[in-house]
Amino acid sequence: MGRLIAGINMTLDGFCDHTAVTPDESIHGHYADLLKNADAILFGRITYELMTYWKTVAENPTGTAATDDFARTIDRLPKIVFSHTLKHTGWDTARLAERPLAEEVRALQEAAGRSDKDILAGSRSLIVQLMEQRLLDELQLCIHPVIAGKGLPLFENLQNRTEFKLVKTKTFDGGAVILYYQPLNNAL
Repeated sequence: MGRLIAGINMTLDGFCDHTAVTPDESIHGHYADLLKNADAILFGRITYELMTYWKTVAENPTGTAATDDFARTIDRLPKIVFSHTLKHTGWDTARLAERPLAEEVRALQEAAGRSDKDILAGSRSLIVQLMEQRLLDELQLCIHPVIAGKGLPLFENLQNRTEFKLVKTKTFDGGAVILYYQPLNNAL
């Protein structure tokens, strides 16, 4: 069975805001590769609504190889959206979650069975919940070389102390760095 991996872009000052960072082609390529090795990606409503941009790019390619590859890849990947307000997703490969986060994750893991493909989480709200429930196998923080000065902090409202081990780093030409962490205390 694959891992449950949370990945998110953030600024040097710790804010999560897709509009505050500008991923380059190498970052789009990295995330396309991550998505290609996944069975599904989990989103909260706000991030999901931002990500529907990529549906448009898949339908109307930009002509930039890595950007278009990312758009095609995320377009095909099953997406599970956690929302109390959405009534439909408007994307053929997306569905609304049918049960609470932990139950949905367990059902996805059981359905994947012997698959070595991962389950991804790409929303700040879900990452916080998954950390609180000690369900993450890996946390990937892509830190961009920008200070936003304001925004939504990633680790706001966490109640449980979680220790991590840095297992790998990846540096991009534009100065962004991905830090790969494994939680050390995942048992409740």
